[in-house]
Amino acid sequence: MEDIEVRELRPEDEAGVARLFASCEDYFVAATGAPALPADVQSLYYALPEGADLDQKRLLVLCRGEEVVGLADLVDRHPDAERLSVGLFLIAPKARRTGLGTAVARRLTEEAAGRGIRTVTATCPSDWKPGLGFLHALGFELGPPREMTGDTLGNRTRHPAETGLHTARLSLVGR
Repeated sequence: MEDIEVRELRPEDEAGVARLFASCEDYFVAATGAPALPADVQSLYYALPEGADLDQKRLLVLCRGEEVVGLADLVDRHPDAERLSVGLFLIAPKARRTGLGTAVARRLTEEAAGRGIRTVTATCPSDWKPGLGFLHALGFELGPPREMTGDTLGNRTRHPAETGLHTARLSLVGR
């Protein structure tokens, strides 16, 4: 597989992330019932679950050359010191099913395990079959769909239409 750079999001990446969001309309419609809006890119910087600090927030872009082909929105050590919360893990449609997402997810979970993280938590809409399959293939245990209850399951602000979210957990113990 070609080299993909995974690095912290920079202000100059905003246009590339906006293009990524536009290309991933299928995900946003499944998750929220509507396509992403331009303001959704800027809201990534500030979307934090209750009790988390901005210092815990990590926005990573996956780049093929100058092109942003993916994004990972993470909160490190949340909701406790041994967990990592994934708010969004998005891959451009043309890069899906190429092994890119799996390779990056495995690399990130290995790095997290090396830092003492024991559990990774993510959410996925019930209607997003590709995401559910991806999480299952990575070894996540999927919980039953849940309605929004106000508790923190991920790290991004929920859209009112986001219902029936699966909570997915991956144990990193022994990895």
